[in-house]
Amino acid sequence: MTSTEEHTVPASGRILTPGDPLPSGEVDFGAQPRLRRNDYAPLTPPPLGEWTPTLSVSVVIPAHGHQDKLDLVLASLAGQSYPAHLMEVVVVDDGSPEPLALPRVRPENTRILPSAPGGWGSAHAVNTGVAASSGQVVLRLDADMLVYREHVESQMRWHHLVDYGVALGHKMFVDFDPDAMTPEHVHDEVAAGRADQLFDREGADPHWVERLINQHDRLRTAGRLSYKVFIGATGSLHRSLFDAAGGLDAALILGGDTEFAYRVAQQGAVFVPDLDTSSWHLGRSQMQTRREAGTRYRLPYVSNRVPDFHLRRKRPDRQWEVPLADVVLDTGGRTLEEVDATASALLAGSTPDLRLWLLGPWSRLDGERRSPLDEDLLDLRLVRETFRGDQRVRFAGTEPGRDPRVPFRLTVAGGTAPAPDAVRDLVKEIDREGAGLLCAPLPGATRGDGVLRLERTAAYARARHLEPEATGADLDRVVEETHGTHWIPGERFVTDPEAESAPPEKPEVLQKRLDRALAEADRLRARAQRAERKLRWFTPGLTRRVLRRLAR
Repeated sequence: MTSTEEHTVPASGRILTPGDPLPSGEVDFGAQPRLRRNDYAPLTPPPLGEWTPTLSVSVVIPAHGHQDKLDLVLASLAGQSYPAHLMEVVVVDDGSPEPLALPRVRPENTRILPSAPGGWGSAHAVNTGVAASSGQVVLRLDADMLVYREHVESQMRWHHLVDYGVALGHKMFVDFDPDAMTPEHVHDEVAAGRADQLFDREGADPHWVERLINQHDRLRTAGRLSYKVFIGATGSLHRSLFDAAGGLDAALILGGDTEFAYRVAQQGAVFVPDLDTSSWHLGRSQMQTRREAGTRYRLPYVSNRVPDFHLRRKRPDRQWEVPLADVVLDTGGRTLEEVDATASALLAGSTPDLRLWLLGPWSRLDGERRSPLDEDLLDLRLVRETFRGDQRVRFAGTEPGRDPRVPFRLTVAGGTAPAPDAVRDLVKEIDREGAGLLCAPLPGATRGDGVLRLERTAAYARARHLEPEATGADLDRVVEETHGTHWIPGERFVTDPEAESAPPEKPEVLQKRLDRALAEADRLRARAQRAERKLRWFTPGLTRRVLRRLAR
């Protein structure tokens, strides 16, 4: 729709001025399906144009310069099939050299805002736009995305089915010529359903995420990797999910989309690639034109915040801002030696990026006069003093609240002796199975705490969203339904301190030791041959033959 007016008349008849709250439609999510991992196959979206939407949507566009591209983007949004009274467009001017202006061809309910004080960059601009908007769904759209007629409608179908879904819009990269078309032409072609003819599809470049989407049955089998495709440009989610994830991190000038998608995944989201419509990305992305420089910049920022970021694996011996796992160890009734055996093994293991919570009645430790060697809280006091200097250790009176950024929580009993690679191997096992809960009973366990228990944060977040009142075993049953529970013997993850001999070393360790021994043998053999050559000059005959035999 082209418009120079300043209001929209919705179906209700109420005049809607840009900036007014959008109507809130009702959808019953109480009976929404419990999707397993990222398999959204049980969802059946209605055919385009054959349903009646009720949810409102705020299209938030961060923009910096390039008024010519923005004009075409807004022209394409003016031709959308989604009901105008349920859609608003908020353009956030992120400090453009020349302030951006609203063009004549635009959706009626469109406004432009300056980015909020105190920050800059697309992440900060998106947060500004979301805070100023009112739609039940937030659709982030870059200012260089010329969208097809059904682009908004197609994504919104999924959000009427589940409230924990994330829709990713399809896009193709094309070269941009600002003189090739006018906003009026773009609007007319989009409104007529001919957006696919605006550019040559054969000459367009697909996005790299399409490979991941296709490799995993349109993400249905991608599991924990699904969030990696949600990297800005065009995508949408319920406002409640956006808020639960905490919005974008404005400190990330580049790479913020990946980090935000990770936090959304940690909330138990399902990621759905919407392929029934598309859009044209006007020009090439930075990661296409300057990939090496872009990767170099993103590496430290994203690695500090996303534990399974693939580039982080190049520095496995480092501690990061967000640890791989929270480990909970209850010290109740345990001696210093028992706690030390478990805690020290974890802290000295091959996974240094963990956070260790020691549970105990620490508030009972005071400075009053006492018998230092005979007090009832002696072991508790010694445990605190032993570990208080390690920055990875926290002391808590009760089980700590969950940090939604940390992907795993491991519960281990005091006195257990975790193997050096225990945390790493447990994470590998649960990821291989795609499970939400891994339970590894320890050898000879007779107590209820004799089980290594590894929980996937995203799985428990989804379970709590679907069953807010569930706790304990009831919550575990929801996780079993949505992600699965994996049981495995715990022997491989612990060592036996009472064993007479050390546990057998891993093949790769033995291979390294053999390689070093062979290299040393080669060095000694070469040394012997040099000595033989020197002595041969002075020891002809029998002596020389003897030396040769000894050197072999």
